[in-house]
Amino acid sequence: MTQSIGKMMPLLLVPILVVLGFLSIGSTSSWLTLTVSGLAMGMMIFIMASGLTLVFGLMDVINFGHGAFISVGAYVGISALLALEGWTGAPSLVLNVAAVLAAVVAAMCVTGLLGWGFERVIVRPVYGAHLKQILVTVGGLIVIEQLIQVVWGPDEIFLTRPEMLKGAVTFAGAAIEKYRLLAVVFGLALFVAMRLVLKRTKIGLIVRAGVQNGEMVEALGYRLKLVFIGVFVAGSALAGLGGVMWGLYQEVITAGMGEEMMILVFIVVIIGGLGSVEGAFIGALLVGLLQNYVAFLEPKLALISNIALMTAILMWRPQGMMPVVKAK
Repeated sequence: MTQSIGKMMPLLLVPILVVLGFLSIGSTSSWLTLTVSGLAMGMMIFIMASGLTLVFGLMDVINFGHGAFISVGAYVGISALLALEGWTGAPSLVLNVAAVLAAVVAAMCVTGLLGWGFERVIVRPVYGAHLKQILVTVGGLIVIEQLIQVVWGPDEIFLTRPEMLKGAVTFAGAAIEKYRLLAVVFGLALFVAMRLVLKRTKIGLIVRAGVQNGEMVEALGYRLKLVFIGVFVAGSALAGLGGVMWGLYQEVITAGMGEEMMILVFIVVIIGGLGSVEGAFIGALLVGLLQNYVAFLEPKLALISNIALMTAILMWRPQGMMPVVKAK
């Protein structure tokens, strides 16, 4: 019974935080606006962190270059949206969403291909050496950031969302941005899809087994190295997807945006637990909600709120909330 309650506790943290936020804020409309904003932010962080947590858990790779894929994805996706100006400017939700989906597909294809090359050239020679992984992946991040500036220029790029995703809808006295609602739906759909793939398909079974006991999977005749590459490519593609969504959320993109997001991404991966998509999902929601609530209640504490959250979680559960593998 006690063990069952212990497993359920992480699932209760998000509703507990939402209730605490309501009690602290007082105003229903402000609380609702902040909650939807926090959920949208959390969903986008989850998209960026989900691939990294599998790479970290399955491959034991500390990949700071993940931030470069976020930036590249944002630039490729926004370039695609600018090319589809006729769709984004049309007063049609179908055309607007189709333009966003086209931008997402373009970003995922480019960042997936970039991730394949990154794994072969930069990551593969340093498997099993964490210090070297940090050094070479940070170096790769810097190089790719400079290449972004060569291709797209050094200046920030400001953008506008598709016509029907601008503005807000009013609900219970709260103004809720349309794009944030789309981000929540998008993130939930991705989480459900990832769970179905990992829980209901053969490749998902191999990935989960590889996270828990890679040697046994190889002994059964599966080519785990190919699975490694596939997971790395998928993680890179998800980073690109997250970059597009985050760029539209912020309405501005820079070459260093991925590097800036890596702090939150690693916090989510660590508190969620290595290799755990569910843990990353819960961790991302906690990070998004807490940052929005604290920024409203006490702006000066917003910068340290997530560090404090990570500290508290690790003091409670040193391996993270829902780890699939032990920290190496």
